[in-house]
Amino acid sequence: MQIISIINQKGGVGKTTTVINLAAGLAQHEKKVLVIDLDPQGNATTGLGLSNLEGSTDTIYGVLNGTRVISDVIRKTEFKNLDIITSNVDLSGLEVETADDSMRAFILKRELTAYLNDSRATYDYVLIDCPPSLSLLTVMALVSSHSLLVPLQTEFFALEGLTQLMKTIERIKVNLNPELKIRGILLTMFDKRNKLSTQVEKEARDYFNEKVYLTVIPRNVRLSEAPSHGMPVLMYDKSCPGSKSYFNFTDEFINQEQTIGSAA
Repeated sequence: MQIISIINQKGGVGKTTTVINLAAGLAQHEKKVLVIDLDPQGNATTGLGLSNLEGSTDTIYGVLNGTRVISDVIRKTEFKNLDIITSNVDLSGLEVETADDSMRAFILKRELTAYLNDSRATYDYVLIDCPPSLSLLTVMALVSSHSLLVPLQTEFFALEGLTQLMKTIERIKVNLNPELKIRGILLTMFDKRNKLSTQVEKEARDYFNEKVYLTVIPRNVRLSEAPSHGMPVLMYDKSCPGSKSYFNFTDEFINQEQTIGSAA
């Protein structure tokens, strides 16, 4: 079972959109997927049709503050093979509340390991939606994950932010999680009418080579509409450009798994 964090410390790059639609695409391939919403904004929660109102303790916050275990807080979505651990704004208090805990970076890993060692854990993938910052929550996700998927918007400054992220990842590898690897970089918000999009794509491919997925996610109105209906775009409008690219990306993601397997 793969634990994969979807991460970029910049906001508005398509992280949550990627989590929701990759999860939905994998679920349609009969893979069992658990999404962990680790962002206090709770956008993955509402994007999959659940409530992110504060005050509920059956969330990832309940797990991380020690009042719940993972098996208590997994919620079913309306979509077959796709479950979620929800989040809300309560999660934003965790950093202060755990200030005295020297092992706090390992809380999520400990809870996930305990759950996965339990026979009821039957997921093929756990996808963690990280907050748009390099905070404690992001470090918890990095410590818990086997690999990372980085959505990168094809806009000015995109690669500058990525350099900072790479340094953080290297520090985590050295100190906390030597197994961590970058699974791939997904180019998002691509506008073929914009020269800059093409330029950023070229720079990213020159620099990161085969780490950059062949699929590119375009700017697409239906993609941005779908979360307000509480559903992935793959269900909201199967034939729009955004859906087609996420279907392609899911196929590429699964084929990558087979390539990794055969290489091993």
